[in-house]
Amino acid sequence: MWRLITGSFQDFMGTGLIMGWYLLTLVYLWFTEKDRRKRVLLLYVPLAVLALYFNPLFARLVYAAVGDEIYYRILWLLPVTIVVAYGTVCVYGRIKSGKKYWFAALSAVLVMVSGSCIYASPHFHRAENLYHMPQAVVDICDAIQVEGREVMAVFPKEMLSLVRQYTPLVCMPYGREMLVSRWGADNPLYDAMEAEVLDMDVILPLAKTYSSHFVIVPEGKEMVGRVEDYGFVLVDRIDGYVIYQDTSVYIGL
Repeated sequence: MWRLITGSFQDFMGTGLIMGWYLLTLVYLWFTEKDRRKRVLLLYVPLAVLALYFNPLFARLVYAAVGDEIYYRILWLLPVTIVVAYGTVCVYGRIKSGKKYWFAALSAVLVMVSGSCIYASPHFHRAENLYHMPQAVVDICDAIQVEGREVMAVFPKEMLSLVRQYTPLVCMPYGREMLVSRWGADNPLYDAMEAEVLDMDVILPLAKTYSSHFVIVPEGKEMVGRVEDYGFVLVDRIDGYVIYQDTSVYIGL
C-alpha cells in the first residue's frame, strides 16, 4: 500500500521542482504568516490533506471503496499554485533593495523550468473546429451515430480520449484507461488494434465479443484477414480512416 501511495505522489510531482518549491513555501509561511484565516486556508487545510493522503489506513479505505484509479486525485485539493504565488509575493515584498528584481526574475525562471510545455503532449491537437478536436473524430462519429440509440465502436489509440468528449452516444469497449500506464489496464482488443499489422482474424472476433457495431482503423496501416468472413463490410473512408460495420446486427443506420 505504501508503495502505491508514494508512486502516485511521484507521478503527481512531475519533475519535482514545483512540488519542492511548494513544500519550501509551506515551511516559510508556517513561520511568517500571522493572518489566522490565511493560515487555515494555505497551511492547515493542505497539511491535513497531505496527512490523510499518506495515511495507509485512509488509503486502504479509499482503495476499497473506489479502487486505486482515482486516489491520486486527492492531491488536486492542494492549492499548489496559490501557495507558491502567495509565498513568492511575500518574499518579494520583504526585499527592500534592488535585489527584489533579481528575485522576481529568478522566480519566473524557476516557474518555467519546473515543468514541461503541456501542449507538447500527443493528447493536444491544433483546433480544427469549434469542438477543439481533430475533424476526423467529428466526421467519423457523425457518420456512425444512430438517432435514438447508442452504438459501440472500436477506435484506434489516438481517438480514445476524444470520442467521449464529442458525443455520449458512441461507446467504446476500452477507453482512456489504456493510455495511463499507472492504471495498468489490459485489453486484448486494444493490443490487437495497436499492433504493427492489423490481424482482422483477431480483431473482429474480439470486437463481436464486445458487441461492437463498428471498427475504425487507419487507412494506411497494413492489414491481414478478410473482414467479410466475420460479417463486417467497408462502409466508408473518412479523413484517412476506414470504417467497417458489422452487418449481422441491425442498428437502424
